[in-house]
Amino acid sequence: MLFIEDLQVELGGKVLLKDLHLEIKPGETHILFGPNGSGKTSLLMTIMGYPQYVVKRGRILFKGVDITHAPIDERARLGIGMSYQRPPTIHGLKTRQMLDICAKKKVDAADLARSLNFADFLDRDVNAGFSGGEIKRSELLQLRAQDPDLLMFDEPESGVDIENMALIGKTIARLLQKDFTRDESKSMAQARQKRTKMGLIITHTGYILDWVPADRGQVLYEGVLACAGNPVEIFQCIGASGYGECVKCNA
Repeated sequence: MLFIEDLQVELGGKVLLKDLHLEIKPGETHILFGPNGSGKTSLLMTIMGYPQYVVKRGRILFKGVDITHAPIDERARLGIGMSYQRPPTIHGLKTRQMLDICAKKKVDAADLARSLNFADFLDRDVNAGFSGGEIKRSELLQLRAQDPDLLMFDEPESGVDIENMALIGKTIARLLQKDFTRDESKSMAQARQKRTKMGLIITHTGYILDWVPADRGQVLYEGVLACAGNPVEIFQCIGASGYGECVKCNA
């Protein structure tokens, strides 16, 4: 459902991503590792359609539609959603109103908010005075209202304490249809067949792997997807040897 081919992206005339190929199939969740400045956020912003990230070569297909140069709102309507690492504060817009804007169909804002312990924030301006964990819950609440098919998360653990991490991890797993248990499904194969949502998650800490069973890990290094494999094994390799050695070992 997401297919990226030979992508090269520039920002302010500087090449950020080059020769990038990526495919995420329905039901798959990919984890994206990489050092600061390697282009991870730039990739998500490019997929989302921010115009300052200029595609110089290649193409992006989503659900068979070429969205390489499509505007952000068109991509959102097609079913792409994103949780930002540092979303802005929006004064004058209540969180409840934001949920109405995001929702593809009418939603019960209070009911959604209760699932994230967020009911007390619905009538506050979006992100105004929110803590790190509250901002993450606000972002997840908006994604629950939007119900996109491709969900992208830019460091969902950033600024989150241990208590909030459990709630955020479980919510992300639910959004990605990764919260099946053996009791709820006859087999894990059947559980996988039920999944249609796709995920692309940037992480530095790896904490999200405790909550979301990812299908594939990839390392973005100096603007290039340098290696791919089991996300837990890649994370362990990074922790033991650093990004440079990990890329060499998995090349």
